[in-house]
Amino acid sequence: MNTTARKLIVTHHAPDLDAITSVWLLKRFDSQKYANAKVAFVNPGETISLEEAEKEFSCQLHEITHVDTGLREFDHHQAERASKEICAATLVFDYLTQVRPEIKDDAALVEMIKIVVDIDHFGEIYWPEAKENRFVFSLHELIHGHESIEPHDDDSQLHFGMRALDCAYAEMTNRLKAEEIIGTKGIEFEIKEGKCLGLETQNDETIKLSQVKGYILAVRKDPEYGHLRIKVRPDAQLNLEKLYQAVKAMDPKATWFYHASGKMLLNGSIKHRNQVASSLSLKSIIQLIQKLYS
Repeated sequence: MNTTARKLIVTHHAPDLDAITSVWLLKRFDSQKYANAKVAFVNPGETISLEEAEKEFSCQLHEITHVDTGLREFDHHQAERASKEICAATLVFDYLTQVRPEIKDDAALVEMIKIVVDIDHFGEIYWPEAKENRFVFSLHELIHGHESIEPHDDDSQLHFGMRALDCAYAEMTNRLKAEEIIGTKGIEFEIKEGKCLGLETQNDETIKLSQVKGYILAVRKDPEYGHLRIKVRPDAQLNLEKLYQAVKAMDPKATWFYHASGKMLLNGSIKHRNQVASSLSLKSIIQLIQKLYS
């Protein structure tokens, strides 16, 4: 396999999610070969000429990789590929699994690629969210919107999308890890209003995912920093005022924030930089919740 570092990645103007993801995959997951590669843009379906490559980027054709254009290795617009559930990103991913076999087991990356290929084949029109206005907050819609505020700025659009993919990858990793933590370490308990879940973990995504799974209340204790975070489902009648008064009395030195909605009681947030962690253990806070609300 050719391990020569590539100086240039070429994709099409107004790069969409597939094109951006393809560039992102190469740069992030084959960094030895592509981290320092510049990116050039051509009309859809075209390739960069040797003359332009030499003049603008000081490179030869063997130092160039085309993605989502030019009918090359990482393009899927050939007639024989048109009906297949593939896209440029899946082709790049397949390549990466040969270079780095462990990537096959990167669940977050696998899930992201599934979404990208679905969108590239317009499968998102079947998503339940597609009929809602909030759908415009989806990444591929925001990329399209970028063309309206910064038209003809391919480089800006590419970097906007790549930064968003960095964030999506981090969040997808957190979410899948949260799923695992809930299934293996979650402590179920009950109060009058319904089932609750206690967790000892640094993964804050576990709280939201617990609510998605139907738990009426989720409490998380950070095992390293000691912070406690307690949240109630928005549709629940449960109010945390009693718990707030109780923890203030039991642990007065800790920094507590009680949300006016009555649904959140927080001791620890990245939004608050000078906070004192609670001395209460997960077991003791669960017992207190049961005492107050059972």
